[in-house]
Amino acid sequence: MRYEMILGKSVLSSALCQYIQASKARDRASPFISSTTEGENFEQTPLRRTFKSKVLARYPENVEWNPFDQDAVGMLCMPKGLAFKTQADPREPQFHAFIITREDGSRTFGFALTFYEEVTSKQICSAMQTLYHMHNAEYDVLHTLPVDGRDESVMEDGEGTPGTKLQRFNSYDISRDTLYVSKCICLITPMSFMKACRSVLEQLHQAVTSPQPPPLPLESYIYNVLYEVPLPPPGRSLKFSGVYGPVICQRPSTNELPLFDFPVKEVFELLGVENVFQLFTCALLEFQILLYSQHYQRLMTVAETITALMFPFQWQHVYVPILPASLLHFLDAPVPYLMGLHSNGLDDRSKLELPQEANLCFVDIDNHFIELPEDLPQFPNKLEFVQEVSEILMAFGIPPEGNLHCSESASKLKRLRASDLVSDKRNGNIAGSPLHSYELLKENETIARLQALVKRTGVSLEKLEVREDPSSNKDLKVQCDEEEFRIYQLNIQIREVFANRFTQMFADYEVFVIQPSQDKESWFTNREQMQNFDKASFLSDQPEPYLPFLSRFLETQMFASFIDNKIMCHDDDDKDPVLRVFDSRVDKIRLLNVRTPTLRTSMYQKCTTVDDAEKAIELRLAKIDHTAVHPHLLDMKIGQGKYEPGFFPKLQSDVLSTGPVSNKWTKRNAPAQWRRKDRQKQHTEHLRLDNDQREKYIQEARNMGSTIRQPKLSNLSPSVIAQTNWKFVEGLLKECRNKTKRMLVEKMGREAVELGHGEVNITGVEENTLIASLCDLLERIWSHGLQVKQGKSALWSHLLHYQENRQRKLTSGSLSTSGILLDSERRKSDASSVMSPLRISLIQDMRHIQNIGEIKTDVGKARAWVRLSMEKKLLSRHLKQLLSDHELTKKLYKRYAFLRCDDEKEQFLYHLLSFNAVDYFCFTNVFTTILIPYHILIVPSKKLGGSMFTANPWICISGELGETQILQIPRNVLEMTFECQNLGKLTTVQIGHDNSGLYAKWLVEYVMVRNEITGHTYKFPCGRWLGKGMDDGSLERVLVGELLTSQPEVDERPCRTPPLQQSPSVIRRLVTISPNNKPKLNTGQIQESIGEAVNGIVKHFHKPEKERGSLTLLLCGECGLVSALEQAFQHGFKSPRLFKNVFIWDFLEKAQTYYETLEQNDVVPEENWHTRARNFCRFVTAINNTPRNIGKDGKFQMLVCLGARDHLLHHWIALLADCPITAHMYEDVALIKDHTLVNSLIRVLQTLQEFNITLETSLVKGIDI
Repeated sequence: MRYEMILGKSVLSSALCQYIQASKARDRASPFISSTTEGENFEQTPLRRTFKSKVLARYPENVEWNPFDQDAVGMLCMPKGLAFKTQADPREPQFHAFIITREDGSRTFGFALTFYEEVTSKQICSAMQTLYHMHNAEYDVLHTLPVDGRDESVMEDGEGTPGTKLQRFNSYDISRDTLYVSKCICLITPMSFMKACRSVLEQLHQAVTSPQPPPLPLESYIYNVLYEVPLPPPGRSLKFSGVYGPVICQRPSTNELPLFDFPVKEVFELLGVENVFQLFTCALLEFQILLYSQHYQRLMTVAETITALMFPFQWQHVYVPILPASLLHFLDAPVPYLMGLHSNGLDDRSKLELPQEANLCFVDIDNHFIELPEDLPQFPNKLEFVQEVSEILMAFGIPPEGNLHCSESASKLKRLRASDLVSDKRNGNIAGSPLHSYELLKENETIARLQALVKRTGVSLEKLEVREDPSSNKDLKVQCDEEEFRIYQLNIQIREVFANRFTQMFADYEVFVIQPSQDKESWFTNREQMQNFDKASFLSDQPEPYLPFLSRFLETQMFASFIDNKIMCHDDDDKDPVLRVFDSRVDKIRLLNVRTPTLRTSMYQKCTTVDDAEKAIELRLAKIDHTAVHPHLLDMKIGQGKYEPGFFPKLQSDVLSTGPVSNKWTKRNAPAQWRRKDRQKQHTEHLRLDNDQREKYIQEARNMGSTIRQPKLSNLSPSVIAQTNWKFVEGLLKECRNKTKRMLVEKMGREAVELGHGEVNITGVEENTLIASLCDLLERIWSHGLQVKQGKSALWSHLLHYQENRQRKLTSGSLSTSGILLDSERRKSDASSVMSPLRISLIQDMRHIQNIGEIKTDVGKARAWVRLSMEKKLLSRHLKQLLSDHELTKKLYKRYAFLRCDDEKEQFLYHLLSFNAVDYFCFTNVFTTILIPYHILIVPSKKLGGSMFTANPWICISGELGETQILQIPRNVLEMTFECQNLGKLTTVQIGHDNSGLYAKWLVEYVMVRNEITGHTYKFPCGRWLGKGMDDGSLERVLVGELLTSQPEVDERPCRTPPLQQSPSVIRRLVTISPNNKPKLNTGQIQESIGEAVNGIVKHFHKPEKERGSLTLLLCGECGLVSALEQAFQHGFKSPRLFKNVFIWDFLEKAQTYYETLEQNDVVPEENWHTRARNFCRFVTAINNTPRNIGKDGKFQMLVCLGARDHLLHHWIALLADCPITAHMYEDVALIKDHTLVNSLIRVLQTLQEFNITLETSLVKGIDI
């Protein structure tokens, strides 16, 4: 009774497989092999268990270009194995498609029809009876006292009450019941003609079950499909005969969208527009996607639809739309995947244990429900896009929120014939006018829900243009039934709209493709080091709202492969078919947009190609291009081809094993070589290389971004699983290497620019994208090989375990507290010039994150912790510490997990260590509203009686995100900590005192401020007196700070704040009592320093806004503009009498007085000059009248800043050079008296005119001009 059978070869080549679990006499002892060895399977009643299935036969035995993969076909035809039923159970035939993806990425499609046949073998029936007796006996032992009086196996069935207990148990009685077993026939084809294959299989099954046998033996029909029905050529349609009626299939031409034969309609009905869009976005960004449904066909339809809508991009990672039960461990894969999981319809989502959910998109198809990964960016122009798609759906009578009843009504629908559907008003599948269906929708009870949803998505129903059905063109009579034609129409309309989105978004992508300078072969060997697309320039052209999505999309493998494809193709003949179609569409758009060749616009442009695409299909269906040979009698012996009604027979393999010697199609499919070539064309990225190289390229290209393309669908031995996991580990390491490298290149590139080399190429958005993808990689690494999953983030869960362990050890006193506690604040007596070091503590960093109320989820916490560790340059070190708890790692992870492969783990930590080479602010810049403790240290000069100081000091700190109130510092306290909202990167400190007491003079060397969460320490050099009558008489100063870079520390040593660098003030802020003994510079040096200061400001404004550093530093810092101009004015300044200091401000005040007297005497040389002089006087007066006690140098600084802001500096220099006061106060050699030098200075300062300089409030407080 065991026999093998498969139908293969031919162009609609097919494997007709049948499965049955039956046994010969020698198996009598154990007639069943259960397909699952887990105990839960035995909890089930024997009829609910599944058993191992087997291929019974296949025709032909083998096909040269498509070797038969017995395991894969077996698993996918019956993913759950063999099932038994009795006459009491529903036994409708179930159809589903599946896909076999080989390791090189090429695909074969399978179409399976599963039905039930009566079991005739007495042995099997009695074996089933025996299993029932055993089960009942075991059950009675286990459940004599049911906990809540309910019966588990009943609950398992989801129906029935405790009353049905007995009959349920004995639900198989050999004397009373008929036993049925599942069997499956299947076609394997190179292309996905789903409708045609379904029709062929259903007609074959009908032939066996109908009381009236068909005119010819089954072999004739199968032989016809295998050998006499050709593949329709591109752009043509084909008609061939099934057992009872004609079957039509059509294939798009080479300039249309590729073949796609699944009903898009069903996906929108099941999920609704909003969910489809979210799922589509997740797929484009290569998240892990898990589809969940109790119908295999639904899993396949949703997966195929989502990947088809991505045109021109192709999913590059693991793709298993139907995951066989024996491959469930594959959900552990730490790579992006798109998989479909069969649910039994009884367990809800909460029962599902998934290894990793941090980046998972979970789609419960039957319940219209989707769970999204965190911070999913929005697809560009989503509202208009949703509106456009909704209009099409409405025209076909599909409510945009999906058909919420389709889950329950699905089984009824399956039984309906398509012709009944056309007039089935309940489903909105109305024949005739689409407007009528819209009217019907208006009275529909779902319309209220629809309108609510529509309001949310921003689609307005009033404006809805319900498109007139183009099929109203009645001249053409299509050859398929109307429902099928409507499915074709809806499919093409939706697909065209989606394709149009990408054509619009990437209309000018070719401009940004970086063509390799070397030949293809060497380009290919260095592929991973090469950038193939100028992302920064492309993004800089895009509208702002697109950036979050696009910057992430450009990092995906599918985008990289798309661009690689583009680079590998020289000319049109060589092009990948998908690329050719896309490029021709882009060219059309380019012609339309001649007026604005590369200008990107966020204007939404609707799709205009729908009608042509629809027309092409309609023409093919109206006028069939080819009709295949009819089935005919074969050369069979008398008596062959007879079979018993109701049972699918064993066929005559001799007649089906080879095709006809010659017919008009043989030429077309004779050489297997030709077909192999066609297949390669379908699935490869083309290279002008010989075939071996091309094969190598395809292999490599597939492996480039993903570690493992496709799981091998074989019966998995432990060694196969081990090997797969090893591939994962290697792949994760490779991905880690590539990611760190990419992030460093971006960062180093940017910093090299600040040093004046190269071009800048990273934006804030892009940095966030890269860090998000690093977090995603860490989550995948941490969820690989987990023993038990807890919470959605594997990394955070591990950290919590570690924290708990440390705490336990702490309380039990086995751990010293060092390394964890912060030093308590020191008293003044031991205040030294160094801040007490911030201890490095992984636990402390976790606590910081746990204290941030805004972060609600585990995934969010893990990401924040990673960002914080990156900013502190401790990521590698923290993770090393986390993994050094070997006991914990062993407890949490299986042996094969990445985190337990020591060499790989070491290399991984080493890659992460390289991030310490650059400064990230990825925590500070993202969590802008959180409270942060800041620690201040003021270092007064030791030499000059700081201890006698009697006044009350205050301080005010400013950063890029805000500034503090004025903080009073308790007298004699030089170190304090306060908390305020995140200030961002710190820029200035204002420090001063109230001049009270006997000794109100204070000489401050510098101030240090540290962010206690990120550990960033800023130093604000001062080196000047604060006090009336001292220095320039200033009671407050604005100090400009710089971030101290920590020195690379030797590992495993408590981190110290870096030892103080020499205060960087060479020139300006020496601790001097008189400002006049600064080193004198010559005119050349002064010109150079002014040039550099101005150049710094110009460069600042040429950077994208998000990357500019601190402008305050460029104006008032060490080598800033103020300091450079101060040098210019100091040059040749006449030195005063002994002990009297003269400041530049004194000179400026005299100049002001001179101009004011001139004006009073109305001696005005010219109008222009008059305005400049008046302006100058107004600014000097305003600064002098400010309530602040900023001293003469402070006033000079303020004047320079205001002059730069209002573009007046060059006017003022010209004014002062001509002023008689200058002649009086400067020596003849002074720079300001040399006209050539002054003119060149004016020219340099004029370059600042084109920039809009905004000053920080701390620089201009109290001035109101």
